[in-house]
Amino acid sequence: MGTQSDELAAYYAKKYPLTFVDDFSETDSSLTERYKEAWQVAARAAAILKERYGAQKVVAFGSLVDRTRFTRWSDVDLAAWGIPDDRFYAAVGAVTGISKKFKVDLVDPEDCRTSLRSVIESEGVEL
Repeated sequence: MGTQSDELAAYYAKKYPLTFVDDFSETDSSLTERYKEAWQVAARAAAILKERYGAQKVVAFGSLVDRTRFTRWSDVDLAAWGIPDDRFYAAVGAVTGISKKFKVDLVDPEDCRTSLRSVIESEGVEL
């Protein structure tokens, strides 16, 4: 007889099969390739934000900066400092459309929740 945790694991694996298939493991080579591509998208977005929109600093955060949390469904989360208010939504539009594979989210760290800003500042990686 298995332990309660083994029984729960079996139950959830049956109920949510796509969550537990080996093909979606973090060691999957296609996931590793996707992770690299996500960083390339982040770097390209950072260059656009700095060159065209005057960003002084661009930081990646979220699952992109923690490989153990990165999945097939991960997006690219970026925070940018120094973009003028009247250009911010144009910047959002510019980076949102740079990849067909990844959703790119851009936040203004000066205008977001304090808890999110704390995570960005403590865990983020500057580009």
